[in-house]
Amino acid sequence: MKFVAVTACPTGIAHTYMAAEALEQAARNRGDELSVETQGAAGSDPLSEQDINAADAVILAADVGVTDRDRFAGKPVVEASVKQAVDSAASLLERAATAEPMRVGSGSEGPSSEPATKVTANASAAVRLRQWLMTGVSYVIPFVAAGGLLIALSFALGGYQITEAPDVTERFDPASLTSWAALANQIGTAAFEFLVPVLAGFIAFAMAERPALVPGFVGGAAAVAVGAGFLGGLIAGLLAGGVVLGLRRVRVPSAVAGIMPVVVIPLFGSMVVGTLMFVVLGKPIAAAMTALTAWLNGLSGANAMLLGAVLGGMIAFDLGGPVNKVAYTFAVGGLTTGSETALEIMAAVMAAGMVPPLAMALAATVHARSFSPGERESSRPAWLLGASFITEGAIPFAASDPFRVIPSMILGSASAGALSMLFGATLRAPHGGLFVLPLVGSPLLYLLAILTGVLVAAAVVLATKSFVGRGPAAAEQISETERAVAA
Repeated sequence: MKFVAVTACPTGIAHTYMAAEALEQAARNRGDELSVETQGAAGSDPLSEQDINAADAVILAADVGVTDRDRFAGKPVVEASVKQAVDSAASLLERAATAEPMRVGSGSEGPSSEPATKVTANASAAVRLRQWLMTGVSYVIPFVAAGGLLIALSFALGGYQITEAPDVTERFDPASLTSWAALANQIGTAAFEFLVPVLAGFIAFAMAERPALVPGFVGGAAAVAVGAGFLGGLIAGLLAGGVVLGLRRVRVPSAVAGIMPVVVIPLFGSMVVGTLMFVVLGKPIAAAMTALTAWLNGLSGANAMLLGAVLGGMIAFDLGGPVNKVAYTFAVGGLTTGSETALEIMAAVMAAGMVPPLAMALAATVHARSFSPGERESSRPAWLLGASFITEGAIPFAASDPFRVIPSMILGSASAGALSMLFGATLRAPHGGLFVLPLVGSPLLYLLAILTGVLVAAAVVLATKSFVGRGPAAAEQISETERAVAA
């Protein structure tokens, strides 16, 4: 059979391409033809009209809106999440092979560049809340990466005292390395100032679409102004979304309806949310943030290790999913406080995030017979992905054998996080992996924490595969030659 597919995740980085690879591999195993369009951060090559016309069915594996769905009108369509495509690509192809033609044209996304989100209308309140929050986080991550790495570069070029440099608008010497360091620091700081407004704006957008963007951004800016931080941004985003949803239910004359989403809703929504954040909610939230910062600064010894272990385990729990994003957002939010403990938490989270891909790559290299050919192939890029703090590099291993791999990775990441906190390693960059090692406080001890976590995870996964047996997915893919050798 011939299939076409589109994959897209909120951040458009790892999961988008891993889902495409999983679908392509499953199609090859079935002897089918598959063309995939990845609507990711790196752009995409759209499916050709010939491929679409020749396709027997369409697979849409997306956690955000798919651009230009009208192309597939009249074709059998199967819709699934990106995670389903990574974990169960073969079953999606089976569903597509037996799917009935369905109309996709009505209410579908056109080729516009409107921001994307996917919130299930009939989901439970808890699921919808998670989807709202994850939409906000997904749009924050590029600001975190760009701003954080620019700040890290400025520290590498000019030292930590570069934050005291004068504004480059007043004095900038193109021949001075210090001036370039100051420029990088001030650009990165400007990018960081968008974190809370963007978080609030896109949480509101996920709840109530485009009319909620302005109230959400205004609420986020108000949260920054009163010192409410990330917690204030979360609350402002939810508040703005709720206010706009309420305003959209107000019945107005037809003469006014046309300007409601452009003028009336942004105006009144911003007034309500801004007033609540500045006058009513802002100061209590800021007090809560101050108390949280003071508590974190007071952590030491076993308590600090426990926090590092918990955050490390969360990072490895779902490899870039909601739990992982909660831990990462908590660490990034702490960077805005500038406290020593916040820098230690950031270091612990990044150490834990590097462990899963590196551990799986090491295990597949040391004892290749315990892994399928596909997993051994995935181990090569996993070295670079792990070193770059891209935890999703371990997804192929977790998808093939979750009951052995995921607990092993959690143990390894928790160990790395706990040791990093124990050693007092600090990090001012929110991303970069081993490539920002010069910016780490106590770098040798930090490397020891990562290495320990990698060894723990690799040893546990190899032990479970040896004593408990191979996972069913791996067993299915093992070649006849390997079976003979194993026998």
